[in-house]
Amino acid sequence: MHIVLVEPEIPANTGNIARTCSVTGASLHLVKPLGFSTDDRYLKRAGLDYWHQLDLHYHEDFSALRRQYPDGRFWYLSTKAAKSYHQVEYQEDDFLVFGKETAGLPKALLAQNPEYCLRIPMLESVRSLNLSNSAAVVLYEALRQLEFPQMK
Repeated sequence: MHIVLVEPEIPANTGNIARTCSVTGASLHLVKPLGFSTDDRYLKRAGLDYWHQLDLHYHEDFSALRRQYPDGRFWYLSTKAAKSYHQVEYQEDDFLVFGKETAGLPKALLAQNPEYCLRIPMLESVRSLNLSNSAAVVLYEALRQLEFPQMK
């Protein structure tokens, strides 16, 4: 599995997601520009014991990522999506794409891929779930469906 963070802004969220990726074997893809330095102490603190196990990739922009994985299947997580994240069948090499904390994914990207847009159900009176929690929820559903490959 692959987690993609498009222009993440908060180092602690990215650190927590890095830790989740490390303990599940998922790859983490960071799409620039980043809202912090990867040397940031908050980023490192959140995933400090796990950085050596992280399969981490950097991409100059989202188009570069797509070009690198032309056959990849990408799921776009958004509060604006109609379909819930648990209503699809995940595959082993799927990409779970999350937008930046303050704005989410670009509207144009969502409009180009409506059949691949997913949401996490939540009360209408709240804006959204924390990014690191969202990534964990969706990743673990995908891994559950795949029967937690290589995990004990």
